[in-house]
Amino acid sequence: MNRKKPAPLSVWRPLNLDRFLLGAPHYPEHVDEGSWQRDAERMAAAGVNTVRMGEFAWHIFEPREGRFEFGLFDRAIEILGQVGIDTIMCTPTATPPRWLTVNYPEVLRVDINGRPSSHGSRQHADTTSPVFRAHSRRITRAMAEHYRDNPRVIGWQTDNELNTTVSESFAPSTRLEFQKYLQKAYGTIAALNFAWGGHFWATAYDDFSQIDLPRPLMPSYPSPGHVQDYHRFLAAATAAFQHDQVEILRAANPDWFIFHNLGQLADIDLRGRFGQDLDFIGFDIYPMLYDEMRRTGGHATTQAFHLDICRAYSGNFIVPEQASGLGSQPGFSTMTPEPGEMRRMAMTSVARGADGIMFFRWRPAHFGAEIYWMGVIDHDDVPRRRYDEASRFFHEIAAVKDQILGTAVRMDLGIAGADFDNQEAYKTYPIGLPSPLEDATLLHRHCYHNGIACGFIHPEDDLSRLKALYIPHWVMWKDQWNEAVETFVRNGGTLILSALSGTRDENNHIIREQAPGNALSALSGVKVTEFGRVAPEGGSGLFPLFRPAAMGAYAPPPLPASSVERKYLFTLGNEEFQAAHLYELLEAAPDTEVLGAWSNRFAAGSPAITARQVGRGRVVYVGTYLTQQLVEKLVDVVLTKAGIAPLLPELPAGVEVTVREAEDRRLMFVLNTTETPVIVPNVPAGVDLLAGKPVSGTLPLDAYGCVVIRLD
Repeated sequence: MNRKKPAPLSVWRPLNLDRFLLGAPHYPEHVDEGSWQRDAERMAAAGVNTVRMGEFAWHIFEPREGRFEFGLFDRAIEILGQVGIDTIMCTPTATPPRWLTVNYPEVLRVDINGRPSSHGSRQHADTTSPVFRAHSRRITRAMAEHYRDNPRVIGWQTDNELNTTVSESFAPSTRLEFQKYLQKAYGTIAALNFAWGGHFWATAYDDFSQIDLPRPLMPSYPSPGHVQDYHRFLAAATAAFQHDQVEILRAANPDWFIFHNLGQLADIDLRGRFGQDLDFIGFDIYPMLYDEMRRTGGHATTQAFHLDICRAYSGNFIVPEQASGLGSQPGFSTMTPEPGEMRRMAMTSVARGADGIMFFRWRPAHFGAEIYWMGVIDHDDVPRRRYDEASRFFHEIAAVKDQILGTAVRMDLGIAGADFDNQEAYKTYPIGLPSPLEDATLLHRHCYHNGIACGFIHPEDDLSRLKALYIPHWVMWKDQWNEAVETFVRNGGTLILSALSGTRDENNHIIREQAPGNALSALSGVKVTEFGRVAPEGGSGLFPLFRPAAMGAYAPPPLPASSVERKYLFTLGNEEFQAAHLYELLEAAPDTEVLGAWSNRFAAGSPAITARQVGRGRVVYVGTYLTQQLVEKLVDVVLTKAGIAPLLPELPAGVEVTVREAEDRRLMFVLNTTETPVIVPNVPAGVDLLAGKPVSGTLPLDAYGCVVIRLD
């Protein structure tokens, strides 16, 4: 398959693939070679067209330094190719071999207490280490040169779930690399001292060599700028580590596609070089499926949230690891998908932007730290219901792939949720407040359960397809975003700003003008005259602001809940609401409408929520944090007015609905996430592509039932 040059990163970007990737991670090194042919034949019968392999096999590719052996994987790739199955290879840098960590112990990560990692797990090598980077380039180059002309190797995955186990390191080499990063970023020590506020607590430095890595409570709190730059450094180092590999792979064979499989987003800036280097992003999906989450639909909500976050960074993606059965490591386990649930979870991934699904894993391991992590085939080599379900899904998707490929997920409401600096800025000075994404979860959850087309986006993306955009407490607001959001509003969009928006600059300094800053104040017609914290219900969450007594500082005893609760109430419409986490007193311009006002204490009568007409759209400012009750009201009085309505009215509980669309077609996914059959009313006319029959009006769905409708 030939790699096509991808379009620029965009939330609306489909993948430039000529197939829908269907398959599983495969570990031929874990089973007897006599099983390989049977595995290949059963894969082909199930509809597999691609496998992924090699990510933990550095010790096999290079059993001794400088001695490379590829025979095992060459034979496995050949056997798969004979039945029409292609291979995605992985750089094996998540698990450097023992000879490397013995001969070069300086590559090991060091924890916050100065203890080096030990061999015997994964991600124990420090990706900021120049020595480890040199070895990773060497193994990548050897593999790239060996497989450059193999037509059955169609693409590459870099490493495996970078930073998922751990992202930080406090090794001497990390400190040195951090100092180099800062010198390049700031140029002079005076510039760094200004950015970090060196006159506060005498934290100024004479030269870059004096700078240490920030440690929490060292013994007090480090500068927010110091902490932010450490995580910017870790993100830059992670991107540089990957970039080494991408450069080598691109030079060896420019037709290969390259992606990374994300587990978490710790210290990874996907809108920076890390994402720009890749053709697309992979996102590993493992819903926990605990019974309480099943009853409330929480696991499905969380899966949708994670998928929508992933899509925000680069557009459509693939899922290199989709749960197929029970998953476990010695410290935790998920629940087992029930019959039909494995297929439904995979359909959810497709509905929310996946152009490839690989069920983890083909076979379970008989040894190691994941012996109870099940696969498509069972331990006894017998294909049972998971094999049948995977086969059904693969054949269904293969039959409709031409309808799916080239479409992007519809969004009427966009949530600004894909900004590395704003998430990190929250962490540098949290004071008990939710992070931007934690706050956004409430709005996303409401939209998910009510069938509203919602997702995550960045102000640098194309906003023209949205009807409304919510900015969840982005304390850092960049001037280059002003024109895009103002144009969006003037053309008819609704912009919703929230408390603390635009209150810090990129150095984590508080801005010197009244919040939310000159541009946002002019746009919203609002200035913040005062703000304050609101105690969580019951008083919990206040006293973590004090250092615990165990660290040598006085910690006051907890007070009774009645002593710390100080409620701030406001009205919106004909309802009264309780502020969450924080209140702001607002000064509204004459042309700005007061939608809600504070109703008690000294704040009574001051604006709490405002709206201002700008061109054909409007800007709403919310001077507090979201609650479920407030979300429901804002949907009613703000989003409905913006023209946002459910994709399906009267959506039954536990049913999710999503639309993928292109210029010439619209596909509606209607999925039952529960174990109980349901009847879905008000379904528009179209053809169910999976069943090949027309649907309209009332739609029955079995337990975990799935329908993909091409709308008329």
